[in-house]
Amino acid sequence: MKTAEIKLTIQLDDNNVPENILWESTDSQNKEALPVQAMMLSLWDQSFKNTLKIDLWTKDMPVDEMKRFFYETLQTMGDTFLRATGEKNIVEDLRDYCAHFADKMDIRK
Repeated sequence: MKTAEIKLTIQLDDNNVPENILWESTDSQNKEALPVQAMMLSLWDQSFKNTLKIDLWTKDMPVDEMKRFFYETLQTMGDTFLRATGEKNIVEDLRDYCAHFADKMDIRK
């Protein structure tokens, strides 16, 4: 059985606000930690039937990029949901909402 690791390193300021977020993976071709400005990690806890989440962003993450990050996250959640469940109709509804979100947030493709 193959094992892969994903490592997240969060550098915090004196008030515990993220200044830097670095991530790396043993499966990545790039062997050094890469900087990112935001992350959303969701894990399903089967025992308690709920989601464990960590949402972090650096204090210098621009608001316009955060809007784009949310938009793209919603889009890819639709892709994942479709692959996992085959529920095409609800994913089409999510795509419609994503278009509405992009309009309201003035996000251009």
